[in-house]
Amino acid sequence: MHTVEIKPGIFWVGVNDHQTDYFEGLWPIIDEGISYNSYLIKDEKNAIIDLAKELTTEELFNQIQEKISLSDLDYLVINHIEPDHSGAIPALLKLAPNLTLVGTQKTQNMLTCFYGIETEKFLVANDGDELSLGRHTLKFISTPNVHWPETMMTYETSEQILFSCDAFGSYGALQGGIFDDEVQNKDFYIQEAQRYYANIVSLFKKAVISAIKKLADLPVKIIAPSHGLVWRKNPGEIVELYKQWSEYCISSFPRPAGIVMLVGSMYGNTQQLAEAVAQGIADDNVPLKMIDVLRTHASHILSDVMVNEGLIIGAPTYEGVLYPPMAHTLSELAHKRFASERTVARFGSYGWNAGGLREFDTITACLRWEIFDTLEFCGGATDDELAKARAFGAAYARLIKQKSS
Repeated sequence: MHTVEIKPGIFWVGVNDHQTDYFEGLWPIIDEGISYNSYLIKDEKNAIIDLAKELTTEELFNQIQEKISLSDLDYLVINHIEPDHSGAIPALLKLAPNLTLVGTQKTQNMLTCFYGIETEKFLVANDGDELSLGRHTLKFISTPNVHWPETMMTYETSEQILFSCDAFGSYGALQGGIFDDEVQNKDFYIQEAQRYYANIVSLFKKAVISAIKKLADLPVKIIAPSHGLVWRKNPGEIVELYKQWSEYCISSFPRPAGIVMLVGSMYGNTQQLAEAVAQGIADDNVPLKMIDVLRTHASHILSDVMVNEGLIIGAPTYEGVLYPPMAHTLSELAHKRFASERTVARFGSYGWNAGGLREFDTITACLRWEIFDTLEFCGGATDDELAKARAFGAAYARLIKQKSS
């Protein structure tokens, strides 16, 4: 893609990444890809806001040089030091020797840790500080833990553009258009923003809510994040979605009355019971999504669990412990902590003992789950057990409707 003018003198100069299979080495983007959005402001002083991953350095520099020589850059604003935004810094410093780096004090310290960079040409950006480029003025807004401690946002005052870095971003390479009002598949980016939030940002939900409150009185016409769409038609849409997702991650806020059923099965016995539980849920007309944990990456599971009130776990005991793919999935949920204080149902089969429940309780202890009910059975389910499972599903569905009302 070529550079795109967002406003006079302000350009998107980002790049798409279709080479990375797992974002942060964890989250699959094999089909979706991702964009690294950098922004160039040409003025009496020239500034670049955020960079990109090291592997895209050459393409990024070519983008910038469509508008300006790298040696003519005066400032690099570092909203976030994570390597997908900063990997190109060492190469840029060799080509732009007069460059002044701008970021928080913690950013300056972390530059040394990540890249061995120690430079006197570093401008510490404190909360509320401003930097005049000429016609354009940049205001720096401290937003720690959205999503690392050094993170900030940059606000261009004349055009009212918020360069928000990871906040309000999404997975998904840009497919020709960069703006929310020019893409034909905006729903794809919203879904990928939800998954991105669940995977990357959800642990820092309280910091996100604090940042949104801090930005409430700031007039914003465009939100320009470091990944995904640039929001110019309705920037409030992505802010409201991030606020909603953040609230879903806090136990006191109600979520939609849907149920996610996570299922793992070795020989079909647990799966058979899952089908009976699902029938009971259908009897009470509650939306249900059944997910096979062996075939579905935790990235997608986290996203679905985040936006549904109900959660049912169906897994067998394997050699005295919990079915390993389920144990891994529950560990991911436990780490992100947004599923805490839920009322959860569980079921599963076992062979010679039922040791899986002990590991279940150990993994999820930090989540403080209330167990609605547990169905365990040896080997294959009897007709009586299947009938109990259907009633179990219906009763849990009624509870979830009550919790979400």
